[in-house]
Amino acid sequence: MYDIEYQKRLTETTKRRKTMVSTGDRSAKIRTYNYPQNRITDHRINLTLYNLTEFTNGDIQEMIDALQFAENAERLKEGGLS
Repeated sequence: MYDIEYQKRLTETTKRRKTMVSTGDRSAKIRTYNYPQNRITDHRINLTLYNLTEFTNGDIQEMIDALQFAENAERLKEGGLS
């Protein structure tokens, strides 16, 4: 029984990891930095911020908060917030 559950969990983890791995293709980019428009876009969570100067100077908390919120929402949707 343990081996069956372990294999099932391992398979789920492997599937999840494969969806996170990028192909390396230009269209699979995570984030865009647009200097002329002072804009950062994170394509994983569809978030656009207009404070690129502050972001590159280390003020990244707003992006971190948004990413954590998106991760928690995804976990809740999957039914496993731990």
